[in-house]
Amino acid sequence: MLFKHLKYKIQLKPVLFAIGTKVKLIRTNDTGVVTALLEQGMLQVSLDGGDMEIPVFEEDIVHYSDPLRDQVFAKAKVVPAPKKYQAEPPPPRTVSENQYAILRSSGVQLAFDPVFRSDASIEKYFIFLINDTRYEVVYDIALSFNGRRTRQQDGKLEAVSALQVGEMTFDQLNESPEIELSCWRVTTEGPGAQLNKVLKIKAKQFFSKVLTAPLLNRPVHLFRIFENIKDEPADKKEGEDLLAYTKRQATPAKFLPTHPSHMPHEVREKAEFSPEIDLHIEQLAENWAKLSNAEILQIQLRHFDAFMEKSIRIGVERVFVIHGLGTGRLRDTIATRLLRIPEVKTFKNEYHPRYGHGATEVIFD
Repeated sequence: MLFKHLKYKIQLKPVLFAIGTKVKLIRTNDTGVVTALLEQGMLQVSLDGGDMEIPVFEEDIVHYSDPLRDQVFAKAKVVPAPKKYQAEPPPPRTVSENQYAILRSSGVQLAFDPVFRSDASIEKYFIFLINDTRYEVVYDIALSFNGRRTRQQDGKLEAVSALQVGEMTFDQLNESPEIELSCWRVTTEGPGAQLNKVLKIKAKQFFSKVLTAPLLNRPVHLFRIFENIKDEPADKKEGEDLLAYTKRQATPAKFLPTHPSHMPHEVREKAEFSPEIDLHIEQLAENWAKLSNAEILQIQLRHFDAFMEKSIRIGVERVFVIHGLGTGRLRDTIATRLLRIPEVKTFKNEYHPRYGHGATEVIFD
């Protein structure tokens, strides 16, 4: 009778847990203290005998001071979670048909997208790298647990796109996860400044970062890593209203495959490539004063040929060859060679605000 009476009271008056409540984990018999109230019926518990804090569901703990309740729950069967907590299957990772209008970019971000079990507990998180700017970036990302690196990946992340770069189990939240991320903007004038960040994930901080992610359009644990990648859309045209401007600036959202087909080394090489070469001999040789004119020209052309070969191989759009004024011999020799390169669309030696008349601009097909 006592057992039935207790069971009846538990059904009518569920136990509430406040911060500071002494609790016991039903499955492991570990004890601890509630330190924070999280979302979706979860609590943060600091375990006794150590510095570990873990998130748990309310139904997985009891008051430590109530041994009769422990006995009741120890004999009770595990009841499936209510249907409203069931996670829907994740949508297919395909290119969205909708237009994603970038009015205020959040830069490069990391999203941890939870994957649920049938009982509504979290099994793992898919890790997405999100770029909601209009710029392509080259990235290098490494994931570590307890100081041990488990995954490293690099490649190119297109403008307005999301890419899955790894995953993390729920239990690995207690293994001091760290993510090292480096990014470079890809521009026609060479690589942008390298940005570096080490994200050290703490469980309490992690569960407070629930936001709707750009492009994914669903609640995730979201961290904005690089917000200073400038996104400078074109100015509004004269007489253009805000609606027309937004439609013109809208960009299709892209979900990239988990394993990119391009070669990451080539992408990095293109991002770090400088689109100009200075053929002044003092930039190419140390003991240049002792060289003859023929030897100087030979060195200059050797560097020019190597530069052009690399420019064509990695697929840049244009380059500048700085030859100076002088007698014009180097300029004319370079022009002769450019005429013989089929990949060169056009070239010109016109006044440039940076180089004056001392450089030739080369444009490739």
